Amino acid sequence: MTNERIKEILLDLADASVDFTVTQTGKESKRVNGFYKPDTHEIFIHNLNLKSDNQLIYTAVHEYTHHLVTVERQENDPAFGKCCKVHTQEFWAKFGELLQIAEQKGYYALEWQKNEELKALTEDIKTNYLAKNGELMQEFGKKLSRAMELCNEADIRYEDYIDRVLCIPRNAAKDIRKVGASNVNPSIGFENMKTVASVKKSADRQEIEQGFLEGGKSPATVREMMKQKAMQAKGEDPKSKLEKEKNRLKKTIAQLEQRLEYVEESLANL
Repeated sequence: MTNERIKEILLDLADASVDFTVTQTGKESKRVNGFYKPDTHEIFIHNLNLKSDNQLIYTAVHEYTHHLVTVERQENDPAFGKCCKVHTQEFWAKFGELLQIAEQKGYYALEWQKNEELKALTEDIKTNYLAKNGELMQEFGKKLSRAMELCNEADIRYEDYIDRVLCIPRNAAKDIRKVGASNVNPSIGFENMKTVASVKKSADRQEIEQGFLEGGKSPATVREMMKQKAMQAKGEDPKSKLEKEKNRLKKTIAQLEQRLEYVEESLANL
């Protein structure tokens, strides 16, 4: 597959407001299958790492996601991508969205169902591990709620009981109790159950749970959807959010510069 064809496919998945290049390096790499340069908007793919066009497209979409997220963020912060964490929840949500489009258009296929052993193993994992663990943790949450009631009745500090008797981190115990108190389908697995249980409105919980049940959406995609809805409910737009983040970063940088100046002076006096 040529570089031009890869770029053509990527543009068919989503338009880019800033041009970019795709280069297959003709090399192998033990560290990465590809990388993106945000300052020059260049996508590089170590194609000798990849065994098929399917794997090539997966890597290309990954790097193209970096391009799209970077360009969007650079509109408000030109330095974005040069020193910031790039594999954010926003990134993984966008990546999952593009992969879905690539599948729909026939450019990429996961095709795990075609491997009979993997298909059987997947069913085993979903039924006997994800679902059963979900059921177990749901019951666990109910037991912890009852333990809290008994502690209160006996004038025992529940937090101390959690800390030193059960030796469970407090936040973990809180999440487990939330799952136990919510009518969440255990087949989505405990981690996703926690996500659903954290939502206050019943209608929103059902929508998010359905997103997990239908498949095709990653946990990051679902969480990003929740985040966007919450921002809309608060009347926040992405630009305002980025401006607030920018101001926070400026304050942090100023504080670090002051601290650096103090450390340098202290070292000079030693």
